[in-house]
Amino acid sequence: NTVRVWSIMAKHAVLSSGSKVWRSLPCTKSELRLDLTLECGQSFRWRETAEGHWTGVMKGRVWTLTQTEDTLWFHVYENQERQSKTQDREEKEMLRDYFQLDVNLGDLYKKWGDADPHFRSIANVFTGVRMLRQDPTECLFSFICTSNNHISRIQGMVERLCQALGTPLCKLDQTTYYSYPSLSALSGSSVEARLRDLGFGYRARFLQQSAKQIQDAHGMQWLDGLRTVPYVQAREALRTLPGVGTKVADCVCLMSLDKAEAVPVDTHVWQIAKRDYNCAFGNHQKSLTDKLHRDIGDFFRALWGSYAGWAQSVLFCSDLKK
Repeated sequence: NTVRVWSIMAKHAVLSSGSKVWRSLPCTKSELRLDLTLECGQSFRWRETAEGHWTGVMKGRVWTLTQTEDTLWFHVYENQERQSKTQDREEKEMLRDYFQLDVNLGDLYKKWGDADPHFRSIANVFTGVRMLRQDPTECLFSFICTSNNHISRIQGMVERLCQALGTPLCKLDQTTYYSYPSLSALSGSSVEARLRDLGFGYRARFLQQSAKQIQDAHGMQWLDGLRTVPYVQAREALRTLPGVGTKVADCVCLMSLDKAEAVPVDTHVWQIAKRDYNCAFGNHQKSLTDKLHRDIGDFFRALWGSYAGWAQSVLFCSDLKK
C-alpha cells in the first residue's frame, strides 16, 4: 500500500501568477472572510502561505484558498489525470459544505444586531465570520488537544499528530502535508507512548483512549451519526469520552455536528458575558462549572436564537484580535 506523494506543483499556488490553475465560487467578503474564519481557533490546519492565501488539508485533499471582493478562489493539489468535470463539481460542493455557504450570513448578522446593540457595535469590523463544518473525527481529536493550551501550540500539536499517524498527501515548498489520522490509527496500542514522546503530555492518553472507546463501544460511524440527534443528546454522548468536558463537547457539536445553537464557554466567553452583557452568573466563582457553562449558553441562546454559536464566534474572534 505505498502512497504516492503528489508534487505536481512544487510550490504553493499564488493567484497573481496566473489563474489557469485556479477555480472559483461567487462569494462576497461580507459572507466569508478567510482570515477571520480560518484563524479564530476553529480549525488548526490552515496556514497563510502567501499574503491572503491559506493552505490546508480538508477532506483528504490539500487546498490553497484566497479571495477577492466577491469571489472565493481555490486550487486543489492532486494528480492531474484525475481532473474532470465531475471532480470540479465535487470539489466546489466540498467547499460549499465546509464553509456552509447555504447559510446567509448577512441575514443572521442583521438579526443578531437588531437583538443586541453590543453585537451591532462590532459587526461592521468583524464581518464574514462563519462556522466551518468540519470532519467530526478531526474536530473531536483536535479539540482534545486544546485543554490548557493556546492556538499556536495547538496548531503545532495537531500537525505533529498528522505527521505521526496520517498519510502524506503532497509536498509544497519543502512542507509535506498529511491527511488527518483515522480512528483506527489513533486507537493503536502504541499511540499513547508515541504521542507522549512528541510532547502531548496527559493528552496522549485521552486521544488514544477516546479513539479506542469509540471503536470498541460504538463503531466507526458513531461520530458522524451524532449529526442526526438533538444537541443535548450529542453533547452528553461526547462527554462520556476521556478528555471531553462540556466546552470541548460544545465545540465539536458546533463546529462539526450541525448544532448551531451550541455555545462553547471558556474563560474568554465568561469574561465577555460579564464585561459586555452584565451577566451576574458565577460572580463569586473562581472557575467554570457545568451549571455556569449551561447558564451562559442559555443566556446567549435566548438573546441570539438558534444560531447562537455562530454569533458567539464573532464576539470570540473580536476578543481574540484585540
